[in-house]
Amino acid sequence: MVTEPFADALAEAEKIIKTAPHVRSEQDLAEGYDYLAGSIRASLQLAWAYERDFPYFVQSTGPYTKMGLDNPDALYFHSYLRDDAEYVVTGQRGSTSDLSFQVLDGDYSPVQVPGSLAAFDDREIEIDGDGHFEIRFGPGLQGKNAFSLAPGSAMLVVREVYSDWATERRGTLRIHRADRLGASPPAPSPGTPAKRYAVAGKILISRLKTFLAFPEWFYLKLPVNTLTEPRRTPGGLATQFSSVGHYDLDDDWAMVVTVPASDAPYQGIQLGSMWYLSLDYINHQTSLTSRQAVTDPDGMIRFVISERDPGVANWLERTGHRRGYVQIRWQRLARALTPEDGPRVELVPLDELPKRLPFHERIEPATYQARIAARQAAVADRMLG
Repeated sequence: MVTEPFADALAEAEKIIKTAPHVRSEQDLAEGYDYLAGSIRASLQLAWAYERDFPYFVQSTGPYTKMGLDNPDALYFHSYLRDDAEYVVTGQRGSTSDLSFQVLDGDYSPVQVPGSLAAFDDREIEIDGDGHFEIRFGPGLQGKNAFSLAPGSAMLVVREVYSDWATERRGTLRIHRADRLGASPPAPSPGTPAKRYAVAGKILISRLKTFLAFPEWFYLKLPVNTLTEPRRTPGGLATQFSSVGHYDLDDDWAMVVTVPASDAPYQGIQLGSMWYLSLDYINHQTSLTSRQAVTDPDGMIRFVISERDPGVANWLERTGHRRGYVQIRWQRLARALTPEDGPRVELVPLDELPKRLPFHERIEPATYQARIAARQAAVADRMLG
């Protein structure tokens, strides 16, 4: 049967979900099966998008195909490459806070992070007065808006990052191989579908195993209920620093994260589940950017991570997740960050929170509901834009 390799992979994938080391409850398992559904959808899409001669950008992750502690503030796109061919990327710059490009020498796997062969943001390219740009990638290329493809180049990743969901707008993006424009790919051979189903199965298993291993490398060996100093994000992003940690909180306790409001164009915090996925950021406030958050008069942003509503604007909802991950990102930086730019963490009994927040101001339920409504509308606009 043509689909047999993929069917076998589905059975193996279900075992991976059921036996994941963090599964302790029915909720954990139910979320795992939702994660599996999104991964199945993504794996089929990626297998059919593996086209290096007539490439196109696909959305790498989204609200229903999550992976790798996806950033709620980012749109991720990628296209496959050959290291011996020339490619042209054209587009129009949107109004988002950051637009970055990265060439990788492979994909993420359970044993390694792919090497970054080139990484830059749009400050390194020439963009005309209407926002249009053209970038060329190829072996040995040099000059304005030209970037050399090193041996082993296999994937181009593009990230478009929002600080203000309501007002910033995405741009446009297209890729073609320079010597194939106007041509067309050959018709699929009789054996092509079987190969693609087999590839989809391999992608699915690798995807699940990889992002169950990631937290062991970067998070779970850290002391619980702490956050690291800002550090360059592993994987070679050109202008990104991050601070990471994991939490384990009773319902009567809150984690207060205090961090300076940065002058970086993008600064954001998010929570993630033990599946290493963003929590529901559409219908709950599980992430905030510095533009969305309230900054106190002393220039600090104080986030409150808790299960119960603390009545503050910068509440990050746990949504029933006693354990999970926390990540702060800074992007489009013009300087390296220091420990003083990073977060401080304090555990506080929830009923003592008003006394422990120096600028505590209660937010009414109707106001908070309006914030959620704005998130829902903004994500819908962004994903269709």
